[in-house]
Amino acid sequence: MAYLGEDIKKLGFGLMRLPKNEGVIDVEQTKVMVDKFMDAGFTYFDTAWAYAGSEEAIRQALVERYPRESYTIATKNAAWLKCETREEAVAQFETSLERTGAGYFDFYLLHNLGEMRSHFFDDFDMWNFVQEKKAEGLIKHVGFSFHSTPEELEELLKAHPEAEFVQLQINYGDWENPAIQSKGCYEVARKYNMPIVIMEPVKGGMLANPPKEVEDVFKKAEPESSCASWAVRFAASLEGVITVLSGMSNVEQMEDNLSYMKDFKGLTDEQQKTINEARIILDTYPVIPCTTCNYCAKVCPMEIGISGSFTAMNMLTLYNDYAGASSECEWLVGAHGKKKAIECIKCGKCEEACPQHISIRDELEKVAKAFKQEKKAEQ
Repeated sequence: MAYLGEDIKKLGFGLMRLPKNEGVIDVEQTKVMVDKFMDAGFTYFDTAWAYAGSEEAIRQALVERYPRESYTIATKNAAWLKCETREEAVAQFETSLERTGAGYFDFYLLHNLGEMRSHFFDDFDMWNFVQEKKAEGLIKHVGFSFHSTPEELEELLKAHPEAEFVQLQINYGDWENPAIQSKGCYEVARKYNMPIVIMEPVKGGMLANPPKEVEDVFKKAEPESSCASWAVRFAASLEGVITVLSGMSNVEQMEDNLSYMKDFKGLTDEQQKTINEARIILDTYPVIPCTTCNYCAKVCPMEIGISGSFTAMNMLTLYNDYAGASSECEWLVGAHGKKKAIECIKCGKCEEACPQHISIRDELEKVAKAFKQEKKAEQ
């Protein structure tokens, strides 16, 4: 189905979680993933100025190796992140052009609108800036990504009819979640006939490896299908969707996604019932809804390993494996040079940046208690 004059298949390659080798993006493995993706007929690549190393990696793995007209590339402008002037905000665009070497962007997004972040794009006149770049031929389609309430989404769509598409967090786990309101935001976008790009269909990987009770529901219905495939297919089955971004981190994930999305057909009524059954079970687990986007880490003055702490805490909640969760916490926090949850000074900057509306300070307290963390003595 064609949207905005583009004929795009329903799977997009999200470049936020590219494979890494000793903390550095593995460009050679990324090349293999890009080749498999392109060979299967998929063309949509999604990066962002704020994704460390991602734009440079996709230049090497894609832009320098394929004809420009053979793929579509999306990137984003985070005017709310470390920008104090309009010049700093608009400079992100030129930086992205230089990093990617793409020449122009097929899709350019104002990044992570919602709550306290939205006003920066008005303050810096970014809505007019992107229209100017579109007129210059450097942007083909202008849109925005969004993390907030359906009411705020409607206000933005009313105020900016020039927006051509919207990127929303939609997955079966968050469909009825009152903090994320995936369903409500989706319905507002449909009300305005706004084409949708879906992000976080697997909720940062959480739905790829759910609790055994949830996994059993899916395996009973389709023994050969991965849990991740159910999440991606749920999102791709929704009407009005341009593409579903999957943040693939290795070749195996790429091959799995391609296996069921190459000739995608929407979920049947029976499959939708299976999804609902899994959702009901998943809702009984009080997990922290962190997707490891790490926007919190970019503003934390103490350099706390927030997402790593939450990953470990969720492992403890979902699998009741204290030894494994504790080891995960040590690896994701201590081994990566981050400070532990106990070192939080409760400044609140992280919560302003968090698109998942997590009460991060409270959750870090719980992490510190669960893993029996103690503050180091003052030097």
